[in-house]
Amino acid sequence: MEYNNLGKSGLQISRLSLGSWLTFGKQIGDDVAERLMDIAYENGINFFDNAEIYARGKSEEVMGAILKKKNWSRDSYIVSSKVFFGNGGQLPTQKGLSRKHIFEACEQALKRFQLDYLDLFLCHRPDKQTPIEETVWSMHQLIMQGKILYWGTSEWSAQEIMEAHMFAKQNHLIGPIVEQPEYNMFTRQKVEVEFSQIYKTVGLGTTIWSPLASGILSGKYNHEFPSDTRLGMEGLDWLKEKNFTVERIDVVKKLSALAADLNMSLPVLGLAWCLKNPNVSTVILGASKEHQLKENLTSLEAKEKLTPEIMDQIEGILSNKPVHPDH
Repeated sequence: MEYNNLGKSGLQISRLSLGSWLTFGKQIGDDVAERLMDIAYENGINFFDNAEIYARGKSEEVMGAILKKKNWSRDSYIVSSKVFFGNGGQLPTQKGLSRKHIFEACEQALKRFQLDYLDLFLCHRPDKQTPIEETVWSMHQLIMQGKILYWGTSEWSAQEIMEAHMFAKQNHLIGPIVEQPEYNMFTRQKVEVEFSQIYKTVGLGTTIWSPLASGILSGKYNHEFPSDTRLGMEGLDWLKEKNFTVERIDVVKKLSALAADLNMSLPVLGLAWCLKNPNVSTVILGASKEHQLKENLTSLEAKEKLTPEIMDQIEGILSNKPVHPDH
């Protein structure tokens, strides 16, 4: 396994990590979840990603029970939760980024995980109804209380992240160290262009989600729509509409041929491509089967095969390179 610093922090994070969205407490049994965490941990993965909304809190309970059972040393792994959507409650105070919800969400996550503190606590979306100052203060206070160690954002804009940093700096508070954006061969603008300046200025770490574009880049949708996949899950029509298009499947078929030429599977090619970006701190894997996870772990070695020539070839197939504005 390879490790690097998460943004400008001293936190060493594995380049591959394991996420629980749509799987833990929902798509897979708890025994499978345990096996996946075992395989991940044994292979040097030290970051497990979660959120209050995943399976309405059940995902954190499942992961927490596994961590308790395994009794791995607490200083050997990193756990995250995210706050914004709530865990199913629909009342106004049960979601968002107000101080009230941030504090309560943290307490609830700690209970579900059966942990004393969270390593990372991320604001799952920006909250237009709460001043950024309130959110920054709340996260700083949780760090001061020892309930969280670092905080960050997910799907925030560069401007929102910079506003948080500026307020933190002016008031000698701890700012966010990490953003969790979607990043894959089809979704590139944010990571490659929008954030390009803030990697240098405030030192943004990234824990990217959906590296295989919700499974489209696994190749399993190339010929027909299989039954037991996340894009077929109830309530995920938005994900299906975004990712399952004729144009994308056409591109994926070309990428499949290239992967075969390189003697690797398409998912491994997709992950290795993400790993080639030096601004990607860690790639979150979302596996539902043991063999998927084991195969995905080979993407670290596979990235060595992605020479500049091969990266150019991929660029030619994708033909979606984001344009950098002239400075």
